[in-house]
Amino acid sequence: MHAQAYLSITDEIAAAIADKQAVVALESTIITHGMPYPQNLEMARGVETVVREAGAIPATIAIMGGQLKVGLTDQDLEELARSGGSAEKASRRDVAALLVSGAMAGTTVATTMQIAALAGIKIFATGGIGGVHRGAEESFDVSADLEELSRTPVTVVCAGAKSILDIAKTLEVLETKGVPVIGYGTDSFPAFWARESGHGVDHRVDDPTALARLIAIQSELGNGGMLVANPIPEADAYAPEEIESYITKALEDASLAGVSRKGLTPFLLQRIFELTGGRSLEANIALVRNNARVAAEAAVALAQITGSQKR
Repeated sequence: MHAQAYLSITDEIAAAIADKQAVVALESTIITHGMPYPQNLEMARGVETVVREAGAIPATIAIMGGQLKVGLTDQDLEELARSGGSAEKASRRDVAALLVSGAMAGTTVATTMQIAALAGIKIFATGGIGGVHRGAEESFDVSADLEELSRTPVTVVCAGAKSILDIAKTLEVLETKGVPVIGYGTDSFPAFWARESGHGVDHRVDDPTALARLIAIQSELGNGGMLVANPIPEADAYAPEEIESYITKALEDASLAGVSRKGLTPFLLQRIFELTGGRSLEANIALVRNNARVAAEAAVALAQITGSQKR
């Protein structure tokens, strides 16, 4: 049986993909593990609305009932949002087992890319990618997102790498794996809650059409994925030194609690939420919406390019 046999794609999305219309993939671990209820449900609905308002079709992806679901009903979103951490967190290694068990799972960046590629979707919007964790020289804790970016032909629009990571090492791994890091309207690689990380990007583009041309050529060359770093809106951003103080405290608490591996990122996000009095969640929602808008505008421009080629 071919992998596509496990895909469950809504009629709207399937028709749009077949006609080379603008479609944007969206992940679901941000719903199951990234935010509390009901903010996670409001965010998921709001991000889909942002994509539609920009002229594209949203394709939120999850694993449910033994299927790789591309496009979720409002009932599906509600079920994911209310899971309260009981849903699995699915990376590439987990997919086969989850299809066998029929368990519900939110998809990480890596798994969302994998499923989006199977469905034929070329652009994916998320909050921030995973990467090399601080202390990885001892723990070897490196996100599967980086490997996926090197091999799967999907462009990921994000607000950089999460500030809880070792961003310098994350960028080094991306360079080694041949993943282009594109700054959208910036020469500086953003750090999720902060607009600048102190590190640069490989190349810069300033509008959706230029980004769409890059995506089209990357696809034509048969290369892997591409990372588009889109800074959090200035009004919602933290100063790097302020957010770093919260991250340091959260990392200390994680160490004391013995939290590691795939439980680490959700723990840190929750602890930073508590330390900031909920302000980090507001910033997180703002940057996800901003990334969705940029991804949708690029998807519309890409559809125009591929449509003109088709004619």
